[in-house]
Amino acid sequence: MKLNRKLIASGVLMASLFTGHAAAAVSAADAAKLGNELTPIGAERAGNGNEIPEWTGGLTTPPANYRGDGIYVDPFPNDQRLFTINQSNVDEHAHRLSPGQVAMIRRYSDYVIPVYQTRRTAAWPDFEYEAAKKNATTVRLLPSGNGLENYQTGVPFPMPQSGLEAIWNHITRYRGGSVMRNVGQATPQANGNYSIVRFQDELTWRAYLTDFAPDNDPNVLFYFKQVITAPARLAGNVLLVHETIDQVAEPRRAWVYNSGQRRVRRAPQVAYDGPGTAADGMRTSDNFDMFNGAPDRYDWELLGKKEMYIPYNSYKLLDRSLKYDDIIKPGHINQELTRYELHRVWHVRATLKDGERHIYAQRDFFIDEDSWQAAVIDHYDGRGQLWRVAEAHKMQFYDQNVPWYAVETLYDLLSGRYLVLGLTNEERNPYTFNVQRSSSDYTPAALRRDAAR
Repeated sequence: MKLNRKLIASGVLMASLFTGHAAAAVSAADAAKLGNELTPIGAERAGNGNEIPEWTGGLTTPPANYRGDGIYVDPFPNDQRLFTINQSNVDEHAHRLSPGQVAMIRRYSDYVIPVYQTRRTAAWPDFEYEAAKKNATTVRLLPSGNGLENYQTGVPFPMPQSGLEAIWNHITRYRGGSVMRNVGQATPQANGNYSIVRFQDELTWRAYLTDFAPDNDPNVLFYFKQVITAPARLAGNVLLVHETIDQVAEPRRAWVYNSGQRRVRRAPQVAYDGPGTAADGMRTSDNFDMFNGAPDRYDWELLGKKEMYIPYNSYKLLDRSLKYDDIIKPGHINQELTRYELHRVWHVRATLKDGERHIYAQRDFFIDEDSWQAAVIDHYDGRGQLWRVAEAHKMQFYDQNVPWYAVETLYDLLSGRYLVLGLTNEERNPYTFNVQRSSSDYTPAALRRDAAR
């Protein structure tokens, strides 16, 4: 599990290698490829001839048995497993896995990767496609790389020329304009014992506020609120975040309401490697949503593309007939309930800058080309040892044109513990899109009111 500093293996679809910041957006001639040989957000439209199909618009029609209630049913119930990667054949498939995935298979005999046919289901709204094409020729990184110029919405860099541009695509990717979700989080002990922490999350992008004004808070990307609803010892605690775009010029604004003290306080620790909410030390603040926040503590390198088995179309993990006990097992979630497919991913490496502090010295991102969501991230400690492995079990919210995830996991290879976040099987009203929120709903003064709901 030593740090591997070699470039991607042969067979990788390489892009230009840039470690600096792009000085300008792409040309109009290059941008014209979007929607033609490239998808509207910059993925390769063509397949690879046999395993990866052509992208034909994604999954935009709900299955007939979907009731429109936010409980997403499997649109591919008859798909059969093609093969399973396990300890007996992992070496044969290692070139299509991350080092972290390989390490998980070698550590746990029941950690398997079930491989299914590839279905390129990612789809976004038309206005996001239009924004991406405009952004390609107009959006630029700030000279520091820690913010965006001329950016409003959409993928800022559909044709990335640097690792920093690619990670900004993940940070800013579309997840619905204003959404509320009720989800569970668990941090099982090595023996599998766990308790559920329940959250009600709200995510509203600035442009979706009912009282949106372009000149009001122009450096804010979105507003996020998280209320803990269980267990009783934590219930009523609230986190509020105003996610700024340039977090170096204007650090993320965060507040917490402590229900025991009945006080609202600023929360500067909700950033970088500050502890994640109710995570028992199993994730950092910037592990949430695979990666979030300011990128300034790392140097970012775009290493190109490769074909890789990543979690995809993970609807089995949403099955309402399952209990959390069926999913949460010692060491890792029940891999028999997962689905992996072969997709093209961007490989981005983040290396901690000299003089900066973070518990992760290096992070290797494998970002799905069709959704710009980080699918797998390998985390290395200060000794160069592979430490934690994150996986986002992607799904398509087919009635909303939103690619997101069913659950995200973060495995600790050293302790044998892990975190799973986003569980909905036992939750009521798991997802509600198009909620109506104004700027007054995201003020520190509103925290006490939300805690009392």
